[in-house]
Amino acid sequence: MKNELLKEELGERLDDLQCNNLFLIQNPSKFCFGIDAVLLANFVKAKNGGHIIDLCTGSGIVPVLLSAKTSAKRITGIEIQKDIADMANRSVLYNSLEEKIDIINDDIANALKYIKPCSVDTISVNPPYMKDTTAIKNPDLPLAIARHELLTDLETVVGISGKLLKENGKFFMIHKPSRLSEIFAVLKKNRIEPKRIRFVHPYINSKANLVLIEGIKGSGVWLDVEPPLAVYKDKNVYTDEVLKIYGR
Repeated sequence: MKNELLKEELGERLDDLQCNNLFLIQNPSKFCFGIDAVLLANFVKAKNGGHIIDLCTGSGIVPVLLSAKTSAKRITGIEIQKDIADMANRSVLYNSLEEKIDIINDDIANALKYIKPCSVDTISVNPPYMKDTTAIKNPDLPLAIARHELLTDLETVVGISGKLLKENGKFFMIHKPSRLSEIFAVLKKNRIEPKRIRFVHPYINSKANLVLIEGIKGSGVWLDVEPPLAVYKDKNVYTDEVLKIYGR
């Protein structure tokens, strides 16, 4: 049964996540998850027995990891691309997680068709980072859709999150530091107060290229800046902290 879920004839492969014997179906010709998704899943702090929504879920990497890293009762991933959502759903089935994870194939802007407003405890999102779409040669490619704001944007991501979250519900996102002032403005506009951030650096002495953000809906003003996270200590050699995150 499990072998039937992997479509090797389409170029799919099965990757060992090295976490609770979990695996993920991926297709290198479309899009494979990166370290940003792993860091996001590790950054999330979810309510025990709560409901997590993962927006822009892609291949389902974050829901699958959160099934092991949290005690959430239910995790819902939403992905607009049909073939990518299908791959995510097959990963859920491969790991026998269908009682805990469900995948919705739709635009995140339509999330309220499936989920009641103000009912969600936690939202995670690894959204498209790039605002400029003018130089994209093929806007239909999954890689372009994952990286550029073609089918969704920051306003939509945060706006739908504000509508889905309960009061004091938590919002977690990874994004580019260059857009941090814009991110804070959009969060506050939707009553999600930035509470915790952590900058991610390729090397300890290099500029940050990612930032992890936690916000709380309806919370007061207070921001905690955590110590920076360096990914590599040498070329292609992860730092001890990153190795621990990967479970190695």
